Amino acid sequence: MVDLEFVRQFALSLESALELPHFEKASFRVKGKIFLTLDIPNHRVCVKLSEMDQSLFSAFDKAVVYPVPNKWGKMGYTFVELKSVPKETLQDLITTSYNMVLTPKKKPKK
Repeated sequence: MVDLEFVRQFALSLESALELPHFEKASFRVKGKIFLTLDIPNHRVCVKLSEMDQSLFSAFDKAVVYPVPNKWGKMGYTFVELKSVPKETLQDLITTSYNMVLTPKKKPKK
């Protein structure tokens, strides 16, 4: 089981990461973009992943790492159950999400 303080400390250890409120959740952002939200009552986090990364991490255990069950999940938003995820897997998930939102998308040339 990963505790909430570990999540907070790890997310804030990433360069330029900030914690700000996002509705009723805590969000962690870099360059103004959210890479992690912390859902304290449900003891889970939500990270933004690419479609490929979401599929790879979900293969670990679909009860622990799984797409948000709506259109947000199809856009890469992924729930992670803190009660069951190994600490190292969570660190990889957070780092992957952080790097994804940190890297600007390249717009196709017209």
